[in-house]
Amino acid sequence: MTIAIKVENISKRYKIGTAPGKFRYGMLRDQIAAIPRKLFRRNEGQAGIDYIWALKDVSFDLEEGRVLGIIGRNGAGKSTLLKVLSRVTEPTRGTVAVRGRVGSLLEVGTGFHPELTGRENIFMNGAILGMKRAEIAAKFDEIVEFSEVAQFIDTPVKRYSSGMYLRLAFAVAAHLEPEILVVDEVLAVGDAEFQRKCLGKMNDVANQGRTVLFVSHNMSAILRLTQEAIVMQKGQLVKRAPTSAAVDFYLASGQAQAGERAWEADEVSPNAAPFRPLSLRVKDQRGSVADSFRSPEPVTLELEYRLSAPITGLRVGIYLSTVRGEYVFTSFDVDQPDLYEQYSTRQPGHYVSKCQIPGDLLNEGRYILGVNASSFGVKRYFMDENALAFNIDPMGAPGMQWAEQRQGPIRPRLDWVIETVKK
Repeated sequence: MTIAIKVENISKRYKIGTAPGKFRYGMLRDQIAAIPRKLFRRNEGQAGIDYIWALKDVSFDLEEGRVLGIIGRNGAGKSTLLKVLSRVTEPTRGTVAVRGRVGSLLEVGTGFHPELTGRENIFMNGAILGMKRAEIAAKFDEIVEFSEVAQFIDTPVKRYSSGMYLRLAFAVAAHLEPEILVVDEVLAVGDAEFQRKCLGKMNDVANQGRTVLFVSHNMSAILRLTQEAIVMQKGQLVKRAPTSAAVDFYLASGQAQAGERAWEADEVSPNAAPFRPLSLRVKDQRGSVADSFRSPEPVTLELEYRLSAPITGLRVGIYLSTVRGEYVFTSFDVDQPDLYEQYSTRQPGHYVSKCQIPGDLLNEGRYILGVNASSFGVKRYFMDENALAFNIDPMGAPGMQWAEQRQGPIRPRLDWVIETVKK
């Protein structure tokens, strides 16, 4: 078959940090004295300047008509890989050969001009893809209908909400028929109904024989949409396999096994500032960190973090899901109105947000904890949907006298009453 994408030993390096004094005004004598140092100083050794390799010698081929999932932790290099494939950024080393037009949805509104209307942006994006105006016009009504922003199609997109931006951006990327569709984890911004709609459209695109690269932390979406997947870890490709095998490898090897997850500095995007996650812990009823619990026992969750500046409307919370990506529940630390009022603005400092999952709630199995720090409707500071895993053992759970395995992720101890009805 024809190769749609050929990646050969690509690496991408980013510079982080700032040279001391670069943005500081000094006296003339200081500037003159610094000239000899500037002449003989090498960039690599400059104090205050550091480098990070977002990708390291990544190589793979992808045939036309294949759907490839890309999975890995935050900071693993997934988004950087997609940006290189989409020509948003050039690799530091290595080569990429792409056969066909590439439609990219890397983040909300990528490729949109804020001053142009939705209508104008649709035609501009089509022109960028090399389509003729007549081709774009033929798809225009379908794009607008899918995006559900017909009322605002002649409004500058800078006035769109993030949800409207996403709807139109996805509709454009999916309907203008590029040979290769590249989609990053942006569907999390939309509501559940729109996510289902997008996933359905991506499934249609895949069935039409077009090449798709899909990044997601939702394992059920990866399993449903992709034929095979690659696992990224610290900028390197560590596994390529059929999707089910790749997901099993990722879940088995990528999770902390001791009931605690700590984030290194290079795993946290600079965009998370002023929020800095430190660690996530699960504890048993004795207060000890553990990764296995009995179903009747409560499980305590602790998320430790720092704020370097005040944040208004911050909510820190968890997602609990099964190993297949099926959500069980979501909870935030300011769900209670009194805490919401008390922490309407969270001041700089060192915090621990904690809660308890009650006993007699979860069924046996392995569960994934994700974390989220955001200001609702304003900004997501940090998210890791696969932060930590733990096990629930059914010992002592209700119904253990029956041999069959109970269905579903929860196994509540309900208060049943049996009454004899007299005739």
